[in-house]
Amino acid sequence: MSAPLPADAVEQRLIPVLGQQIRVVVRWGTGVPLVLCNGIGAALEVFDPLLPALNPETTVVRFDVPGSGGSPISPLPYGFPYLAAVLRGVLRKLGIRGQVDVLGLSWGGALAQRFAFQYPLRCRRLILVSTGTGVLMVSGHPRALLKMLTPRRFLDHRYAAGIAGELYGGTVRHDAAIVEQLFDRQLMAGSRIGYLHQLLAGSVWTSLFALPLIRQRTLILAGTDDPIIPVANARIMGRLLPHATVHLHAGGHVDLITNARELAPVIEAFRTERNEQP
Repeated sequence: MSAPLPADAVEQRLIPVLGQQIRVVVRWGTGVPLVLCNGIGAALEVFDPLLPALNPETTVVRFDVPGSGGSPISPLPYGFPYLAAVLRGVLRKLGIRGQVDVLGLSWGGALAQRFAFQYPLRCRRLILVSTGTGVLMVSGHPRALLKMLTPRRFLDHRYAAGIAGELYGGTVRHDAAIVEQLFDRQLMAGSRIGYLHQLLAGSVWTSLFALPLIRQRTLILAGTDDPIIPVANARIMGRLLPHATVHLHAGGHVDLITNARELAPVIEAFRTERNEQP
């Protein structure tokens, strides 16, 4: 097991855990680490625009799930309970033994919910962004969901820009080039099989019945112009999670990335609030 690097260092590793090779990038700092879980098909570079807006002293852990970005394809399909165990193994091999805050964006929100439920002593606070409860949720717009069935937007960035407004809503309706630039940051686009594995994981999962058992303080960030995850899902989750705060904004599905300057302070304020959780 490697010891953490000095504060302000950036470490990139390929970590073997539970039969997988997981590409991880860590910006070492201080305090409670923040773990970022990507959306479906996305490599960890998708969070690049968010990092400068976060507290520069915070340890931030980013990773690619199997078959996306720089993590090789899993030999078999997987589910979120397994991925949560993989994430715990990654943190242990990084030498992070204490609690972490976990942020999940879209598909990554499912993994974040599962990690908080499965390992409650390892997760201090939960941040759910543009996400829902899985198969039992208020469905998004059919045209947007159809475009989510393939990873073409990650392979053809001009195509991604062309569909960005209809797919993601929010700020990209007015400047679709933001999405093309965002996906250009991804050094590796992953694979079609990896994307299929992620689709399958989401198709058989729901957190609806587990939410009342998640005791961590939770921040739910949702855009009122999100074609993929309608804002009704945030309101439902806010009622079911015992210690949830719902923050609505006028943006869309990826505004955490495209409008990080506005939303990152909401996350930082939540993370630094005095913990009054029972």
